[in-house]
Amino acid sequence: MKKRDLEKTLLALGWSFLRHGGSHDTWTNGQIQNFIPRHTEISENLARAIIKKAKNEPGIKEEK
Repeated sequence: MKKRDLEKTLLALGWSFLRHGGSHDTWTNGQIQNFIPRHTEISENLARAIIKKAKNEPGIKEEK
């Protein structure tokens, strides 16, 4: 899975980008953090695990 597709999915679930790290980016839902590797391609198994965690702990969607 492409990293940008995973990021779009996280944004749709209410998660937001927090900061860059050494080799990972940190995303948060306001309470917990999730670490995303900074590669252009992320393995399908890892992407599924990240999305599963994000779905179990949805963030607050900001209304504009």
